[in-house]
Amino acid sequence: MSKFVIAVYVDNKFGVLTRVTSMFTRRGFNIDALTVGETERPEYSRITISLSGDGYAKEQLINQLRKQFNVKKVEVLEKDESIVRELMLIKIKNSSEFRSDIMAASQVYRANIIDYTNEAMCIQVTGDPSKIDAFIRVMEPFGIIEMCRTGVVALERGSGSIMENE
Repeated sequence: MSKFVIAVYVDNKFGVLTRVTSMFTRRGFNIDALTVGETERPEYSRITISLSGDGYAKEQLINQLRKQFNVKKVEVLEKDESIVRELMLIKIKNSSEFRSDIMAASQVYRANIIDYTNEAMCIQVTGDPSKIDAFIRVMEPFGIIEMCRTGVVALERGSGSIMENE
């Protein structure tokens, strides 16, 4: 199974997200990450969905999404042709024994310490999901208290737009 990212432009109306996500449930698809937000055109929202599946499942999902009434455009964002980013906040135990290691690792990953107490540090890290995963693995030995990930946001490279032919 491979991971893929789909961008879905939908009408920015009440209940649309529920209809789109319930289609995943009915079809037995598991969403790895989902982000939603208003677009450059307020009448539309953009749903960015990260999933795992084979080629057949991906095509079936895209076809089902395109049949939805409030869906205006569906596009698979190919890895080599897209910019994919994620944000994570992670709270780590702050001990004098590991403090310098945590700070050094944060610098290597270009992460920012955004809250600091004697008991904990809250660190913000952004990047490709694999970078986020790697940062988590590095932080595990220091004691993760809590973490929160946004899910992916993605755009195609270049000057084109998913909605330019609408």
